[in-house]
Amino acid sequence: MVTKVPPRPVAPRRLLRLLLAAGVTATTMVAVPQAAQAVPSAEGDAKAGSGTTLTVAVSQSVDSLSPFLAQKLVSTSIHRLAYEYLTNYDAKDAKPIPGLATEWKSSPDKLTWTYTIRTDSKWSDGKQATAEDAAWTFNKMMTDENAATANGSFTSNFKKVTAPDPRTLVIQLKKPQATMTALDVPIVPKHVWEKVGDFSKFNNDKQFPIVGNGPFVITDFKVDQYIKLKPNKDFWRGAPKFDELVFKYYKDGDAAVAALRKGEVSFVPNLTPAQAASLKTAENIKVNDAPGRRFFALATNPGARAKDGKAFGNGHKALLDPAVRKALFLAVDRTTIVDKVFQGHAVEGEGYIPPRFGAYFWKPGAGQRLGYDPVKAERLLDQAGYKKNGDGKRAGKDGRPLDFRILCHATDPNDKAVGKYLQEWWGKLGIGLKVECLDNVGDPWTKGDYDLAFDGWSVNPDPDYVLSIHTCGTLPATPKDTGATDNFICDRQFDTLYARQSVEYDAAKRADLVKQMQSRLYDTGYMNIMAYPNALEAYRTDQIRSITTMPEAAGNLYGQDGYWSWWSAVPAASASDDSDGGSSTGVIVGIGAAVAVVAGLGIFLGMRRRSTADDRE
Repeated sequence: MVTKVPPRPVAPRRLLRLLLAAGVTATTMVAVPQAAQAVPSAEGDAKAGSGTTLTVAVSQSVDSLSPFLAQKLVSTSIHRLAYEYLTNYDAKDAKPIPGLATEWKSSPDKLTWTYTIRTDSKWSDGKQATAEDAAWTFNKMMTDENAATANGSFTSNFKKVTAPDPRTLVIQLKKPQATMTALDVPIVPKHVWEKVGDFSKFNNDKQFPIVGNGPFVITDFKVDQYIKLKPNKDFWRGAPKFDELVFKYYKDGDAAVAALRKGEVSFVPNLTPAQAASLKTAENIKVNDAPGRRFFALATNPGARAKDGKAFGNGHKALLDPAVRKALFLAVDRTTIVDKVFQGHAVEGEGYIPPRFGAYFWKPGAGQRLGYDPVKAERLLDQAGYKKNGDGKRAGKDGRPLDFRILCHATDPNDKAVGKYLQEWWGKLGIGLKVECLDNVGDPWTKGDYDLAFDGWSVNPDPDYVLSIHTCGTLPATPKDTGATDNFICDRQFDTLYARQSVEYDAAKRADLVKQMQSRLYDTGYMNIMAYPNALEAYRTDQIRSITTMPEAAGNLYGQDGYWSWWSAVPAASASDDSDGGSSTGVIVGIGAAVAVVAGLGIFLGMRRRSTADDRE
């Protein structure tokens, strides 16, 4: 297979006329500014004439600015802006398109992949980006376990990676691998990173600007305050339109919404339904409500353990009993969660992959589905020997009460709201629940010091990564180490299916295997997918003139599988000028009316992992 890079875009008005003449249309909603004005900086002190700043409010702490360690959504989103990947995802339909590689092909046996590296990509320090940078990145992940922390699943099957010349990257595989056009690995500059010693401790957050070759350059970072980025003027697709991009941290969602109303920030993701409703009538603010790429789940501690076989943590032993997990499953009313917590801005949870990814979406059959049935849950617990005492409390055979703890993200109102429902539903079963809302759930989670946890992930167009985090190979090497596992699940049947799908190139057969994996995950009861929340977000139309969603038709803006939103964003203050490559062109936001625009052809766009509420990718 060979994929070639599309031509560079021409001036939008000229292209628009060509498209209209050809009858090309697209579904869009154009944000029309009412009054252009200077955009405040992260500190809110920008003045007229000082340039345009796009400020994004975030509620999540950065786990690391090292692409080798980062797993949280805010961090991986930043890396998509700062580094190129070999391939990207088309904003229109998420199909693989060129990134750092302009084309790629495989050998007949699918064991050797050859990528042609573009000649017009430079690192922000002026050095040329080459195949050697990509080869070094992959080889480091293959030889240093710490460098494989975040994305090691992509290279675990690599046999050898070489760069015979600056434009050619060759990857030899141990066996066929279905993700070779979806390697979500940031390529880093060898001449910078080869100086790093311990990859487990290097967070890449001390020297700025950080050298990259993406559309933006990271220029500053303060823990739980902000991340600042400047446009990469030499980016091969063209430089972003805003003079600065700032991700500003807000612990409190209401404070972020208040800042949006005042114009102190340009964009706020992860709105509650109440916040979104209040903003729909606000002046100069546009709400985007679209099917999301995330799921909202209840994770059960399956007994934290390491690859060396040693168990650790203090998870409740009763949760190792499938009957208990199934009973808890039966006592969760997903319909109420969608209707009352998300107020209809979500879809009831079923399989692990959200319905947005239609080819991989799975739902349990009638005989397999565990619907809300508290009576059946009561009976199941009784039969398993967890009887109620005189006070109506259940206990195991060892006499230990079924009193559980659940990790809750302090910044996520959905966690707290669902936690109250679980206390009510499970309380009727005689099961106690303590909702532990923390600013940082990562520490007790990685230590295995929890019983249950609110979990969630942003799923990529290729589901391999989000499935890989439940394989035995992602467990930490020892209890003292940190693995890439999400929830310490190690199930041999799941692993066998994962191995089969990873080498299956037939799309239909691979999709069937992915569905079988979801079925197995469902039956084990370690993961209870409760809902697929909509992407509920808002931005100021007097600061952002136009911006691209992914997918183009009714997609999200924050946490995309690419850099399209922030790269494409046009300041409201921009003049209607054809020379800027797109400032006069409307692009998609929300579920809009059919209008003829540049985005419809894919020429303009042809140029494309953890958390809850925003906490893992």
